[in-house]
Amino acid sequence: MGLAKKNENNRIYFVFFGMLAIGIAIFAKMSIIQFKEGEHWRSKADSLTIKDQIIPANRGNIYSADGSLLATSIPKYTVYFDPMSPSRKNFEKYIEPFSDSLAKFIPEKSASEYKSYFRKARSNQKRYIHIATKLSYTQYMKLKSFPLFNLGKYKGGMIVNQVNVREYPMGMIANRTIGYERVNDDKTITRKGIEAAFTDYLTGKEGRRKVQKMSKNLWKPIHDENEIEPQDGYDITTTIDVYIQDIAHHALLSSLEYYEADHGTVVVMETNTGEVKAISNLGKIGDGSYRETINYAVLERQDPGSTFKLASYLALLDDGKADTATIYDTHNGVVTFSNRRVTDSNRRGYGKISLARGFEVSSNTVVTQAVYQAYKDHPKDFTDKLKTFGFNGTLGIDLKGEPASYIPVPGDRNWSKIALPWMAYGYGILVTPLQTLTLYNAVANNGEMVKPQFVKEIKDVHRTIRTFDKEVINPQIVKPEVIKKMQTVLKNVVLRGTGKRLYSPDFSMAGKTGTAQMNYGKAKGGMYYASSFVGYFPADNPKYSCIVVIHRPTKHSYYGGDVAGPVFKRIAQKIFTDVPSVNEIKDIESPLPKAVKSYKNYYARVKQSGNIMPDVVGLPAMDAVAILENLGLKVQTAGTGKVIRQSVKNGEKITKQQTITLELS
Repeated sequence: MGLAKKNENNRIYFVFFGMLAIGIAIFAKMSIIQFKEGEHWRSKADSLTIKDQIIPANRGNIYSADGSLLATSIPKYTVYFDPMSPSRKNFEKYIEPFSDSLAKFIPEKSASEYKSYFRKARSNQKRYIHIATKLSYTQYMKLKSFPLFNLGKYKGGMIVNQVNVREYPMGMIANRTIGYERVNDDKTITRKGIEAAFTDYLTGKEGRRKVQKMSKNLWKPIHDENEIEPQDGYDITTTIDVYIQDIAHHALLSSLEYYEADHGTVVVMETNTGEVKAISNLGKIGDGSYRETINYAVLERQDPGSTFKLASYLALLDDGKADTATIYDTHNGVVTFSNRRVTDSNRRGYGKISLARGFEVSSNTVVTQAVYQAYKDHPKDFTDKLKTFGFNGTLGIDLKGEPASYIPVPGDRNWSKIALPWMAYGYGILVTPLQTLTLYNAVANNGEMVKPQFVKEIKDVHRTIRTFDKEVINPQIVKPEVIKKMQTVLKNVVLRGTGKRLYSPDFSMAGKTGTAQMNYGKAKGGMYYASSFVGYFPADNPKYSCIVVIHRPTKHSYYGGDVAGPVFKRIAQKIFTDVPSVNEIKDIESPLPKAVKSYKNYYARVKQSGNIMPDVVGLPAMDAVAILENLGLKVQTAGTGKVIRQSVKNGEKITKQQTITLELS
């Protein structure tokens, strides 16, 4: 009996001391974790529930030369509700009116359903309830005024995530030049145009803040002293004149539609400075309408055809190889080089005519004979001369992707016996419309070739960061007397040459028509025409140069003087007739006051109540449309220019998807 009791006591002691040992081990491990490894495990826990979040900076605005808004970032707000933040007293006091207001604002649930939903969330201690996504500023301010939310983010439980969405008040006009930014499916960002070229200035500097994980993929901002505020990007003032841009866009669109062409481009440049005042690139899309899809003016290299004859004439005259009075026989409109025929559009030819007259009537036989006779023994002299005009290189413009023009030179694999005469009238070479325009602008500018400019200034609110002054590529491309002769010849093209249908006694123009065969080396079905006109106005004291190129016109005509010439004339005519004096062009040297006024005016209307019609009379159409669409309205416009009448009066109540008609001047 005694032995059994002793064994039982031993087992009790064994269990006791075993449990004591386990307890001591647990205590020791807890002490180690708490005091020795505590910092490590606390930081590991924080890394799973707390992280740094980037706060994107507001991207800078893009303005036209006169201060009109071309691109801006509009804030969008996603709102959550933390039902645990309000005190019990405030929650009970305001949950019913809050639910009533929310049911009217977002009618996905009834007021009673919202109330029940929030009570249940509070009882389950949920802290991140989604309310709404991508609200406009107007909608956000309205939601912020609701009972409970108007107590503030701590007492009211309102949690807000803001993102900025890029908007373009001008819509598709000059879209490929102003550019855009697009977030791709893989989260990378694609940018084009000025948005891409100056993204380092526009982007600004990101901020940082800590966020805490509330549930799967939901993070709540933690506002503390470590938060770094973002620095907004700089604003950019472009050279674009919205008035001239509107003229150019609609003139090009009208011609494309009438001739049922595939695509086209137009560029208007200020002669002395090289500032691009308008650029439009329109291509036909699937439904038959025209949109800005590719920047043809900058990116599309092609055989320029007859508009390149200017370069050939400048070389001949400057090298003393011929004179405008030199006579050439057009040989009944056909000449042959290495068994390859060059023909004139007039199949009977022009008889014996001067070099100047050959340019006026765009004779291929005259220019090919002149260049071949002058340079056949030393063709490199001709190609070297073309290089001094900027060919076989790029202009070095700010926009990305400009290809180098291409001119074959002796020794190249593309050089042949016919290369020299074919180059003389614009074939076998590749040049962009902007590169061609730059040469014509140099002639208009008395021989000084300037670089095309798209941006005038980069600035923030308080100071100018960078200005873009006139850049001279070549101070004198040929002798001054050569420039004078070609200015006279270009003027005569409109007076009595291939551009005579464009002549107007009310204003003078000078330029050259072009009708180039495209894909001429391919099968019959592949060949088509590109119609062009390039020149400047007024002819005697040029203010602007302009190029128009229209590809694949399929109806009515395909000649440059018929298809592209009227676009050029309409642009020149509208500028002359609608502006009181071409010598009184808007002051574009100090656009900041109007830019600031436009910006404030735009946002003053954006911030109005979401169910009240704002007053948009007097605003440019692009600003008015952006404001009204941001309020959820469907906008229809009649005419062009500024708003002179709105179908819904200022102050009237409006509803989502309501149609509003704006009458424009």
